[in-house]
Amino acid sequence: MDLETLLSYPWGIMAPEFTILIVATLLSLIDLFMKNNQSRKILAWFGFAGIIVALIFLAGQIGEPVQMILHDTYRLDSFSIAFKFILLIGAALVMLMTISYGKNDIDYRGEFYYLLLAGLLGAMIMTSSADMITLFVGLELLSIASYILAGLRKRNLQSNESAWKYVVNGSIAAAITLFGISYVYGLTGSTNLFEISAAMSNPQVMENSFLLMFAFFIIFIGLAFKIAAAPFHMWAPDVYQGSPTPVTAFLSVVSKAAGFALILRMLLVIFVNAPGISGMPLLMDTQIYIAVIAGVTMIIGNTLALRQTNVKRLFAYSSIAQAGYLLVPFVSLSIFMFDNVWFYLVAYLMMNLGAFAIIQMVTERSNSEDISSFAGLYRQNPILAVAMSIYLISLAGIPISAGFVGKFNIFIGALATEHYILASVMMGTSIISYFYYFGIMRQMFFRNSEHADKIRVPVGMIIVLVVAAVGTVGLGLFPGVALDFFYQNFDMGELFQVVQ
Repeated sequence: MDLETLLSYPWGIMAPEFTILIVATLLSLIDLFMKNNQSRKILAWFGFAGIIVALIFLAGQIGEPVQMILHDTYRLDSFSIAFKFILLIGAALVMLMTISYGKNDIDYRGEFYYLLLAGLLGAMIMTSSADMITLFVGLELLSIASYILAGLRKRNLQSNESAWKYVVNGSIAAAITLFGISYVYGLTGSTNLFEISAAMSNPQVMENSFLLMFAFFIIFIGLAFKIAAAPFHMWAPDVYQGSPTPVTAFLSVVSKAAGFALILRMLLVIFVNAPGISGMPLLMDTQIYIAVIAGVTMIIGNTLALRQTNVKRLFAYSSIAQAGYLLVPFVSLSIFMFDNVWFYLVAYLMMNLGAFAIIQMVTERSNSEDISSFAGLYRQNPILAVAMSIYLISLAGIPISAGFVGKFNIFIGALATEHYILASVMMGTSIISYFYYFGIMRQMFFRNSEHADKIRVPVGMIIVLVVAAVGTVGLGLFPGVALDFFYQNFDMGELFQVVQ
């Protein structure tokens, strides 16, 4: 490719990505020249400012026509913009959490901050990629950054264990995903998602539909590891427990949102026209497979959470259960699938990050991650206790909360497509979740605390808690605000549009 051709591409579509890349590079260079005993928390503020600039660039791209660079391997469309908003807002709130993270063993570790930006960059690449190679590059950039972040507390044995388990499981998942991708490439002769989709009508591909279904299963298994869907979820509780709390929040929200964006982008574009073995479309043939995974994920996540006493492990199983809820639209395949997934991810972003912000402050104050560390929180800081209750109510899916609206939309979508068993499992497991979410509330309001000292709420945490609370309550009372924004600015039909 000559220089003239390279310069002819509209590189402005990558302005948010270039911003994150430049800021991460600058942070690494600044960290290199800072004194060893100097706190690196100033780097977090630079990182936060960089994310805000990237958000401004992204907001300016709303309404832009579909554009691509490098022969449609990287594209700007409504799908990528919609999910990048989730990724950037989530990363900005996590960066604010890192500023207030008080563990001494990472105070002077600058990589804590620019590795978060590297992981964010990988997630953003995943949402805009239209080629299996660039998709995999983005996935591995996110994964490798996450492996290092999980084990950043070198003197902590749980952190070491979590990083090791994450690397092993993540590597296995990557290998399985590549194995499935190799079958798709072998059948179609292309790595471009749109060329693969067009090749699905090729007689040779249709004759080997059983291999195509096998490739679908393998790819989905690999991606199920990434979103912690059962029975490929066993790494999540240990990684969530051993990682620094801001990293746990990053994995539970940003990484999970990127995983679902990847599933939507890859599986729907590739397999939406794929032939199944029974003569029906492949996505219809595999509904029962995805339905079983979704149901098992909801059941395992919620039932095992009942036995947890460590609050971060409890939220790990809660995150597993949430992945099950988010898989339901992939079974129902209703016309509202995109907006249901997007809205629930926005709601999950608000309620989960708000909860993790309070978990971080409470566990650092008590130097314990046991649920009992929340005892008496209402008497020590009523505002924190009420805020935590709002997030827990939303996670449980109780009315007048963003979580309820998100679950209700998914539930109605399942009923409308006659997936009654899956809808029943969703309702039953949501009721089960009340027990462990309300168990935390019982500690806050009806138990006495062993700690008399007040919890100091730093400025960064105040911003996180206010944004999360307003988002959780606001989207619960006025869900139309977010949905109208989605419908007016994002055309999901662009996901299947080929740029000429």
